[in-house]
Amino acid sequence: MTRQDPEFPAHSVTVEARADGSLILRSGRPLGPVARDTGVWLHRWAEETPNRVFVAERDGDGWREVTYAEMLALVRRTATGLLRRDLGRDRPIAVISGPSVDHAVLTLAAQYAGIPTVPLAEQYAVIPQAHGRLRYCVGKTAPGMVYAADGARFREALSLEIFDGVERVVSTTPGTGMTVFSNLATHATKAVDAAYSRVGPDTLAKILFTSGSTSDPKGVPQTQRMMCVNQAQYLACLPILGAKPHKMLDWLPWNHVFAGSSNFNMMLSNGGSLYLDDGKPTGPLAERSIENMKMHQSTLNFDVPVAHAMQVAALHQDAELRRKYFDALDIFFYAGASLPSDVWSAVEEMSLAETGTTPMMMSSWGLTETAPSALIYHEKGAGPGMVGVPVPGLEAKLIPQGDNRFEIRVRGPNVFAGYFDDPARSVAAFDDEGFFITGDAMRFVDPGDATRGLRFDGRIGEDFKLVTGTWVQASTLRLNALAALAGQVADIVVVGEGRSEIGLLIFPPAGLGLSKQGGVVENADYAGGLRAKLQDIAATATGSSNRITRALVMAEPPHVGDGEITAKGSLNVRTITLRRKALLDRLYDDRDPAVIHI
Repeated sequence: MTRQDPEFPAHSVTVEARADGSLILRSGRPLGPVARDTGVWLHRWAEETPNRVFVAERDGDGWREVTYAEMLALVRRTATGLLRRDLGRDRPIAVISGPSVDHAVLTLAAQYAGIPTVPLAEQYAVIPQAHGRLRYCVGKTAPGMVYAADGARFREALSLEIFDGVERVVSTTPGTGMTVFSNLATHATKAVDAAYSRVGPDTLAKILFTSGSTSDPKGVPQTQRMMCVNQAQYLACLPILGAKPHKMLDWLPWNHVFAGSSNFNMMLSNGGSLYLDDGKPTGPLAERSIENMKMHQSTLNFDVPVAHAMQVAALHQDAELRRKYFDALDIFFYAGASLPSDVWSAVEEMSLAETGTTPMMMSSWGLTETAPSALIYHEKGAGPGMVGVPVPGLEAKLIPQGDNRFEIRVRGPNVFAGYFDDPARSVAAFDDEGFFITGDAMRFVDPGDATRGLRFDGRIGEDFKLVTGTWVQASTLRLNALAALAGQVADIVVVGEGRSEIGLLIFPPAGLGLSKQGGVVENADYAGGLRAKLQDIAATATGSSNRITRALVMAEPPHVGDGEITAKGSLNVRTITLRRKALLDRLYDDRDPAVIHI
């Protein structure tokens, strides 16, 4: 039983069964009012709650906090400065650094003036080997301005020839020829009011680039309608969002739709407060995230599984933090990957021990192309992997792919119209009814009750055939293996296309001190632990389509610069298997002593 049960309405779904076997799912909940643009939200809260903090970032031992009234003034003044620079759809603003207060001001000011921004993955700028991706995205969008938080840290990227003739704006340590961000703002004039009056639902707000796991990244236009409709869809499913002022502590990058559109606009549209966590869930910055958690407790924890796992570990160790965390928490939300069952259980158990109740635990499913939420689990009773039912106003087409497995396609007001300046890819992205072809697979939680919603079942495009012609649902197998190997692996790649057996390339967690030789890990104790868990998986296999027979542990972690990790932080399977072909061949050499046989 959750503490705000009335704020989490039961699922309502209609199902249209078609003659060809496909199903059309629609929400039975009405879609409420939709704002014209993001500026409507900013004006509302600046008037109703002018002194409430909207966005904040670390500043020494404290925080730089900007209220709604202050943000509106900064946005209008900065928008006036932007309007003097001949920026627009054909000359947008590229942003190559991560979340910050100035980044927030720039984003909203550009949207206020009708100028799109192009937030790019920070690693594209700070890792020289990734500059090829930066060049591609900048070449595709031809920005008239580029912003980076720190002129020194981003000096190499800002000096690239792609930014010749482009105004380079930084907040700190400017170099020669760079504009200081604070100097963009000027006295707001009638020109900014006129520009804002022309902003509407079809105005291009930003261009987000997909990860480019199999090809060059695709630019996904985000219109004001897409962003505003999606927030209305959230509110229709989760009335608690508008029931009180919420707080969110968030580290996620803004080049990703989850944080940059979903989380950011969730706070803005409902008058909440967004505190920017300058830590990370892994590596040396994890302690910084924990420090920030101690300062500010979220009522809404919308994050990815790797961060939740780090948070759970910290909560186990700190009784005071555990008490404050669960006392504040209303919603525990994960997306981007499957949440391990042990993390889910730990949250429930600790919350019950601290408060006698559990927070609303839930997930959603969507893509950059859907702004992002398309399915959401908004009633009580979710479990790991359940992603829910269509949001109001969206139609989900389910095309049978076997026993209770469906390809999912979507159509609705939060779905994009096509890729940025890419007509060929745009045409290929939609079927003849205008449904976006997502490439993802779903299963019904209960085939006899559509209101129980759907469960994510991997990427259809990642399925492959063994040499015998047997299909392998690689994404499903990967999710199951990750759950079984939780704590023992950082990630895995399922392989076997054109082979007779399924194998795994395993990336171990950092800091284990494992011995490495010839590109692989050779550690008997570690291998023995993996073998035992993989044998448990093999014992439940029903045939060659889901039986893992071998594994090889990689000595080198996935490499960002060589494209083995996407901008979203997920593994690029195609690049990994091509770059590590020699290791893939070793996996299938029965004489190789490093191979773990199951």
